[in-house]
Amino acid sequence: MAEIGVAVIGFGLAGRVFHAPFVSAVPGLRLEAIVQRRGDEAAKAYPGTRILRSVEEALSDSAISLVVVGTPNETHYSLARQALQAGKHVVIDKPFAATSEEARELIDLAGEKKLIVAPFHNRRWDGDFLTVRKILDSGELGRIATFESHFDRFRPLPREATWKEAANDANGMLFDLGPHLVDQAVALFGPPESITASVRRDRDTTAIEDAFDITLHYPKLQAICRATMLAAEPAPRFLIHGTRGSFRKYGLDPQEPALVGGAKVPPVGDSVEWLREPESAWGTLVVAPDPNQPGDLNRTTVRTEAGDYRGYYANVRDAILGTGTLAVSSEDGYRVIRLLELARQSSAEGCTLEVRF
Repeated sequence: MAEIGVAVIGFGLAGRVFHAPFVSAVPGLRLEAIVQRRGDEAAKAYPGTRILRSVEEALSDSAISLVVVGTPNETHYSLARQALQAGKHVVIDKPFAATSEEARELIDLAGEKKLIVAPFHNRRWDGDFLTVRKILDSGELGRIATFESHFDRFRPLPREATWKEAANDANGMLFDLGPHLVDQAVALFGPPESITASVRRDRDTTAIEDAFDITLHYPKLQAICRATMLAAEPAPRFLIHGTRGSFRKYGLDPQEPALVGGAKVPPVGDSVEWLREPESAWGTLVVAPDPNQPGDLNRTTVRTEAGDYRGYYANVRDAILGTGTLAVSSEDGYRVIRLLELARQSSAEGCTLEVRF
């Protein structure tokens, strides 16, 4: 297999936890360089990888074919645009762009250059989401009436010295966690007909949007995406009700906390299994086997599918090599950003908006 040289731009949480470890673990990808302007964290973590001090070094390097943008949100568009103009394929950490106009410009530029530009919606490879998709595909719940998806945190005081708490339309919960929740809903149910949202600043002191409730309206279905920083007692990660039963699942996918804690991602093909969720975190499925006797319910625990972000980068590799198509397309990225814009508009105007792309 031909190796694709990869440069990860940025070595904060995104580059350190979500990109470099998984690029390194996927055959056919070679972590050629990490761009870290200051500090030696990247050099210590990846002693065999070149550490560059400027983006320009990476973009002028012929050994690099794929650039991963893992920098503060407001820089995503400009860095991705530079990389595409330099002839590089690009993966962009969420949000794909700060506006749908910027997203469309990147898609058009990639098309002109015959390059790939892919949003990093890696949570389609979360174990809980893969479990939800499997349950919905099975039809066990009947017709789905309501789908709720939560990312809850308890962070009542703003964090100091981080760009994530800085006032900017590209920052805040809507553009931080919103891309994941909305992307998952659209991946399951397709684009909605309309949208209603409340986007708020719930904490006593905050410079960012720190809570949202977004309802995506479909015929006979509502998909509700919620996030808050004031949940000392988290709601279920997923709560789904259908005509034949319900599914409830608590807790977040274990990959991020494991990596933050220092876990190493094994190479694809290694005999070591990558992070099965413990049984105590599995979800509960309650169904009526006989629709004519809805009072007779079966309750079972559902083993969580194994999440694996290596699958995201394996898919990007295949798309670059021409042996597969992107599972998360640039158009997916555009649609998510447009829906987040409409959510903000719906909240400001206090109304439901028709969705048009």
